[in-house]
Amino acid sequence: MKAHRRFSLSLSTITVLSVTAAVIAAVSVCILIFGSIYGRTLNLDTRVSSKQAVDQAELAVSNYFDSIEDKLSLISGVVQKTQTPAELEDKISVFTFVQNDIYAVTVYSADGEIISCTGSGAKRKGNGYKDLSFDKELFDSSGDFGGFAVSAPHVQTLFEGEFPWVVTISTKLNAPVFGNGEYIAIDFMFSEIAKYIDNVGVGRHGYCFVTDKNGDIVYHPQQQLLFSGLKTENTDLISSLPDGTHTEKGVIYTAKSTKDNLWRIVGISFTNELAAKLRQQIFMSIIISFLCCALIALILLIIYSRIVTAPVKSMIQAMKRFEVDAENFKFSGGTESVTEFNVLSRSFEHMSHRIVQLMERVRLEETELRKAELKALQAQINPHFLYNTLDSIQWMCERGNTESASKMVGALARLFRISISRGHELITIKDEMRHAENYLIIQSYRYRNQFTYTFDVDPDIKHYLCNKITVQPLIENAIYHGIDRLIDEGEIKISAKTAEDNDNDIVITVEDNGVGMTDEQCRKILQKERSDSSGIGVKNVNDRLKIYFGADYGITIKSELDVGTKVIVRIPKLTEEAGKNETQTTPKNN
Repeated sequence: MKAHRRFSLSLSTITVLSVTAAVIAAVSVCILIFGSIYGRTLNLDTRVSSKQAVDQAELAVSNYFDSIEDKLSLISGVVQKTQTPAELEDKISVFTFVQNDIYAVTVYSADGEIISCTGSGAKRKGNGYKDLSFDKELFDSSGDFGGFAVSAPHVQTLFEGEFPWVVTISTKLNAPVFGNGEYIAIDFMFSEIAKYIDNVGVGRHGYCFVTDKNGDIVYHPQQQLLFSGLKTENTDLISSLPDGTHTEKGVIYTAKSTKDNLWRIVGISFTNELAAKLRQQIFMSIIISFLCCALIALILLIIYSRIVTAPVKSMIQAMKRFEVDAENFKFSGGTESVTEFNVLSRSFEHMSHRIVQLMERVRLEETELRKAELKALQAQINPHFLYNTLDSIQWMCERGNTESASKMVGALARLFRISISRGHELITIKDEMRHAENYLIIQSYRYRNQFTYTFDVDPDIKHYLCNKITVQPLIENAIYHGIDRLIDEGEIKISAKTAEDNDNDIVITVEDNGVGMTDEQCRKILQKERSDSSGIGVKNVNDRLKIYFGADYGITIKSELDVGTKVIVRIPKLTEEAGKNETQTTPKNN
C-alpha cells in the first residue's frame, strides 16, 4: 500500500501565518472595541442632540404661548376698561394691526353668539357661516376668570377669501360694556408655531412634530404626506411613551410635554444614520490599522526569522540524533543568543539525560516487578502451608470432628479463591480482609487456644482497592516470628482506617503482642528477605506497594522487645475505576 505523505509546514510559513493571524485578530478586536465604543458614543450624542432640539422647540412653543396669554390678558384688560363696543373695536383693530401673529380677536356671548370680531382687515362673512373657533365646552374648561383654554389647530372661516390655520386661546370676560358671562378669544396664526417646529433639526433626516395630550397629531412638517397616506406615524406608541428619549425598532423618539401639558413635542431621528456614519469610520479605521499593522508585522517578521530560525534548526537536528541513538546521545545546551532558547536547550539537555536514566531504571524496576509477581504467584499456592492444612483436616476427620474440618475446608477454599482473584492484582479492602480472616480461621485451628484475633475496619473504606495478599503475609509473620514463641496466649489486631494526617490515604495495621524485635531487625526485614520465610515476605509486599503507588507508600514497622510488633501499611484511596486504569498502565516509578 502506498503511504500517504503527511502534510507539513515550515517554521517560516507558520511564523508568517501566525503573525498575520495575530495581526488580523488584534486589528479585528480593536476595531470591534472601537466600533462598539464609537457606536455607543454616537447613539448617546444623537440622543443628547435630539433631546436638546426637542427642549429648544418646547421652550419656544411654551414661551410663545406665554406671550399669547399675556396678549389675551392685555386685551381682556382693555375690554374691561372700555365703555362702548365701538371704542373696543377701534382699540382691538389697532392691536391686531400691530401684532402680525394675531389673526382675529372675538368676543362671544354665553351662547356662542359673536358680539364683536375684529380681524386683520378682511371682511367678515355673514351669520350663515359656522364659527369653528367657538367651543363652549373648551371655553368653560378655562375655569374662573383669569384661566385660559387652548384649542387644537383648525381652519378659521369667518372672513371672506381667507382660510388660515389658527389656534384659539380663550378666557372668560367680566366686562361692564357687554355684561357678565361672555368669552373673549384670540385666533393666532398657527404658522407662527410651525416655524419653531420646522426650524428644529434632529440629525440629517430627523424632524419634530406636535401631538395633543391624546396622541393625535397637531402639527407635522410633512402634513401633506400624512393626509395622502404616503407617510404614517406610530401615534399609539408615541402616546404610550413617557417624556424622555426612547429607541424603538431603529427609530429614536424624544418626547417632551409643554409646561401646560396641552401639547407634546416629539423628535424623530433614525439609527441607520448612526450605522452609516459608524460604517464609514470603521472602514477608515480598518484601512489605517491594516496598513500600520502590516508594516509592523513585516519588520517583526524579518527580525523574528533571523533570531528564531537558526537555533530551532539546531534543536531539530539534535532531536533527530536523539531519536536515532538515545543511549549514546550527548548534547550541550545554553549556547544560544536568546534567553528563551538557552532555557529550552538546557531543558532538552536535562531531559535527554533524564530519559536515559529513566530507561535504565525502568528496565531494573520491570525486572524486580516480574520477580515479585512470580513470587506472589508462587505464594498463592504455598505447598508447606497447604500440606499442614490438609494434614490438620485429615486429623480432624479421623477424630470425627467433621464440623471443624468442614469449616477449615471452606476457609481454605475461600482463601485460594480470593488469592487467585481472576488474575487481578488489585482487590477491594473488603475482599483482602476476608482473605486475611480465612487465613486466620485456618491458623486458629492449627494453633488452637494459642492466639486470638480481632478486626477493626472502617465501613467507609471497604470499597477502596489495595494489592492482594498484602495483609496475609504480615499476619503470617506475626504468628511464626512473634506469637509462636510466646508462652501466654497471643493477640493479633488488624485495623483499616483513613489516615489521620491525610484524608486521601488509608492506613492498615497488623499488631501483635509477641516477642518483638529490635530496631535493627525491623530495618533488615525491609532490606533483605528472611531466610526462613516461606511466603512472599514482608519486603516483597513493601516492594509491590512502592512500585504500584510510589515512594510515599509502603510498610513501616514499629516493635519493642517483649511488648509486640506493629506493622503499618499506607496506601492511597483507589477507586475501582481508577484501579482499572492502574492495571492498564506501567507501575509508578520512584
